[in-house]
Amino acid sequence: MTQPAVTDLDAPRVELRDIALRYPERSVLNGVRLAVRPGELVSVLGASGSGKSTLLRIVAGLLKPTSGDVLVDGAALDGPRPDVALAFQDPCLLPWLSVERNVAFGLGFARQPKLPRGERNRRVTAALDEVGLAHARHYAPRQLSGGMAQRAALARCLARQPRTLLLDEPFGALDEVTRADMQRLLVKVVRDTGAATILVTHDIDEALRVSDRIVLLGREGKLLLHLPVDVPAPRDAHVAALGALRVRILAALHASMARAEPAPAPSVYPSPARP
Repeated sequence: MTQPAVTDLDAPRVELRDIALRYPERSVLNGVRLAVRPGELVSVLGASGSGKSTLLRIVAGLLKPTSGDVLVDGAALDGPRPDVALAFQDPCLLPWLSVERNVAFGLGFARQPKLPRGERNRRVTAALDEVGLAHARHYAPRQLSGGMAQRAALARCLARQPRTLLLDEPFGALDEVTRADMQRLLVKVVRDTGAATILVTHDIDEALRVSDRIVLLGREGKLLLHLPVDVPAPRDAHVAALGALRVRILAALHASMARAEPAPAPSVYPSPARP
């Protein structure tokens, strides 16, 4: 039987091969393997201190692992790349620049290609349109709500036309309604741009709403769970299916935390004398 040809969409855009990060006093990551395809959104869950943000910084080229390789489009990563964009929970908008100038600011980052003024303006306009901020392009950051500020930060990433998008708990400080709006926007952005996307989040429900796959990073620095989220949209209508996945994630998370619990220290008090 003839095997189907492998297409570019089948090949991972980002591939982590046995990533480890160790310090003299502890090991943070241990043999992490993960592949993310174009247009795929993978969420990374895990307890505090499990190394989620550290893993994201390694993929961004900001931190070098002790061992293992990160491949982006098949090439070994040796530092930040212009087509890999990273966004944090804090929008990090410069207060003295307008929204559109904050978005354009990302085009001047190190290793970004030099663009003619017309192309820069076109990219900024397209990014603002994508996140629904065209009307606010001349606003100052102080005039923005929390959700608008996060949209501006996302637009700054999109103006770079990234092939890989990395997000470190970007909606954690938002209220529930605004966070839901941003989650819907994120799904749209990934679909429209085809960016391979890794989202670090502590919110299981957020991961279930937006992800194609969910992975769980344990306290021992290993990926313990690879969970496809095969739930059709709108996902909030499929309560039972999401609930079953949530139970699996919580069970794996609790098991991981139980394994990481240190043994109880011996009592410093002497045992009472037997009569």
